[in-house]
Amino acid sequence: MSEGKHSRVKLATIVALVAGIGAGAAVGYWIASSRAPTTRHEPATTSDAGSVEGRKVLYWYDPMVPNQHFDKPGKSPFMDMQLVARYADEDGEAAGIRIDPQVKQNLGIRLAPVTRGTLADPVIAVGSIRWNERQVAVVQTRTAGFVARVYGRAPGDVIAKGAPLADLLVPEWAGAQAEFLALLRAGDDILARAAQERLQLLGMPPELISKVKSSGQPQPVITILAPIGGVVQTLDVRTGMSLDAGMTLARINGLDPVWLEAAVPESQSAGVTVGRRVSVALAAYPGGQTLGKVIAVLPETDQESRTLRVRAELPNRDGRLRAGMAATVSLTTQGDEEVLLVPSEAVIRTGKRTLVLVSLDGGRFHPTEVTLGHEAQGKSAVLAGLREGQSVVTSGQFLIDSEASLKGVLTRSQSETEKSSSSQSAVVNAVTLHEAIGDVESVSASEITLSHGPVESLGWSAMTMPFRLSRPDLATGVKTGDRVRFAFRKDEDGYVIERLSKSGGAP
Repeated sequence: MSEGKHSRVKLATIVALVAGIGAGAAVGYWIASSRAPTTRHEPATTSDAGSVEGRKVLYWYDPMVPNQHFDKPGKSPFMDMQLVARYADEDGEAAGIRIDPQVKQNLGIRLAPVTRGTLADPVIAVGSIRWNERQVAVVQTRTAGFVARVYGRAPGDVIAKGAPLADLLVPEWAGAQAEFLALLRAGDDILARAAQERLQLLGMPPELISKVKSSGQPQPVITILAPIGGVVQTLDVRTGMSLDAGMTLARINGLDPVWLEAAVPESQSAGVTVGRRVSVALAAYPGGQTLGKVIAVLPETDQESRTLRVRAELPNRDGRLRAGMAATVSLTTQGDEEVLLVPSEAVIRTGKRTLVLVSLDGGRFHPTEVTLGHEAQGKSAVLAGLREGQSVVTSGQFLIDSEASLKGVLTRSQSETEKSSSSQSAVVNAVTLHEAIGDVESVSASEITLSHGPVESLGWSAMTMPFRLSRPDLATGVKTGDRVRFAFRKDEDGYVIERLSKSGGAP
């Protein structure tokens, strides 16, 4: 090949390469623009450098490089595209991100109202059945004597009220009873009443005195009966034993109701109060539930397990609940004051701030910083940043949020907005979430490793890398080998996944 012909071929190759690079850049800019079709940038008719069609312009910018501002319209130095005007009346909460209704429907954006109510928080704890310490009977002797007979009872036996325990012979009673009967026969009522009072002081029960009076015979032997029905915990009598006054013969514990003591984590104990209903599942009786109520929250926390002892009372009419049985306790705590509530899925956590996307009039959305309280049953309490009746985005936030970052929307605190619409409040950029699809290589409660495809918003090619999970429940039902769609953000320690679902659903 001649030298001239070789030079022409080389020149043609260079021209084609330059043209290809230019076409690639244009296609890349078109793809980036098409990824955010929701923002309407209408052609601006400029009357002067500071206004367009009567609207005050703050600056012009390239949507691909929103942080770079220009004081005049024209072509972007980064791409072969006209700069976009940023208007003064777009600043603040009234601006937001405009979403075309058809695009909104295609993206599956769902809204939920900000409501007011109390937040019920179910607490699951473990516990065990105990005897009711408020239902204990202690049987003691009232005078000295001897054990004439025992009735075959033993500790652990379940007995009914009035069951005989032992027969006691009290010699001192025999003489006092004989004197009382003699005075009755003599007809001396005053001395007879005095003798009867003496029998009472000697510890003789009224029913035995009545029996002596009606039968006319001394009754030196008394049968000790169980004052309540329940389980015999101690029984310290044997035939022939001598007894002193005040000596304990038996201890009986009632069986209905029984106690259940549960260990509630300290972090969940604030809403557990006396009177709360509890539902108890017993390992001995699977499938059944026993209902009771909290009767005491003990004033001491276990230093090792950081749990609080909660005592509940359970009915036990059939006697099937026995001391030592293991149980799973479900308590429902509920705040006394009403608070603002939003679905927990509406919350975007950046690591430093917590945001929600508020729906405004005219198909606009605005990122708003909020202060959250307690979270339970898919609801989060909002302490500041929202008001009742507003609507927040619960699905598709990452698409709107990416557009907010692209457009450079800034958010201000709700409290300063209410103080003065013209005040110069502190502003921060909305968080950006990046979306990709990948295969699960490994997963734990705090981290997941994914082999993902290209991430266009970051210019990444396909790779395998670990991500931290913003919440452990994101990985529920996800296992190694699953294909997932996810949205993640970057923080100071790496990349954190905020949305995760199996491929085919919106993250």
